Amino acid sequence: MKPYWSGVFPAITTQMHQDGRPDVEATAVHAEALIASGVAGLVFLGSLGENQSLRAEEKRLVMEAMIKAVAGRVPVLSGVAESSCGEACRYVEDCEKLGVDGFMLMPPMIYKTPDTRESVAHFRTVAQATGLPIMIYNNPISYGHDITPELFAELADQANFVALKESSGNTRRITDLHNTVGDRYAIFTGVDDLALESAILGIDGWVAGTGIAFPAENQYLWELMQAGQWEQARAIYRWFSPLLHLDVHPKFVQYIKLCVQECGLGAEWVRAPRLVLAGAEREAILKIIHAGIAARPSIPQRH
Repeated sequence: MKPYWSGVFPAITTQMHQDGRPDVEATAVHAEALIASGVAGLVFLGSLGENQSLRAEEKRLVMEAMIKAVAGRVPVLSGVAESSCGEACRYVEDCEKLGVDGFMLMPPMIYKTPDTRESVAHFRTVAQATGLPIMIYNNPISYGHDITPELFAELADQANFVALKESSGNTRRITDLHNTVGDRYAIFTGVDDLALESAILGIDGWVAGTGIAFPAENQYLWELMQAGQWEQARAIYRWFSPLLHLDVHPKFVQYIKLCVQECGLGAEWVRAPRLVLAGAEREAILKIIHAGIAARPSIPQRH
């Protein structure tokens, strides 16, 4: 079975003005650079896109602008990170009218420890509010919900669940998913510094984070992994790993936005309650970023 989605679907930041207003023009410029690198799709308003910090009307304005900017060249997905089932259903209905291609569905954001019956009910209810395809986002570390392989099997009868983003941090899950649900879903990794390990075990895609600052290198690494060129992939991965570690820190939004800025693809401004990095922490992250830029590997040019 050919997966509905495959390849690199980077989770792009929502660029901001210094006062915290969304900067859709700058976000569109960054999207252009990602499309030029060869990505297979784009995920807007995920966790890295500061979804939960934006007002309802801002989310819809951002998605309307991004759908127009991308203009059908790659699939455009929106994160769905509402606090309630009702709001999530309203959001997917509105985005479907705007022309989005699909969704990355997160669990309800303010309810950390439901039983599995509640998790399944939330995902099913939102899926039934749209006919568009959905990637389920499993990130128990951040969001307190664990969608296990057995729960993915339970959800398999919902036809528009076409993919899953596995961010448990446990690479054993990749094999367990293959053994439990076969090829029912396209399996994406969502943990940057487990991308190579996950690729060896067999995945269809990568929702990349830090790679939005290094799109050409990120895409080249993906292509090496897909081709089974492990020696070359390991070399790129060893260079990339200090940067990829930035994706798994609680301040991953600030870290990656600073990375994007230093690579000339955007600005570090974030939406409160987040604040831009300062002092020794900022200097330490800049040191990692600048070391990565200085050691940037030579890769083939895309034609």
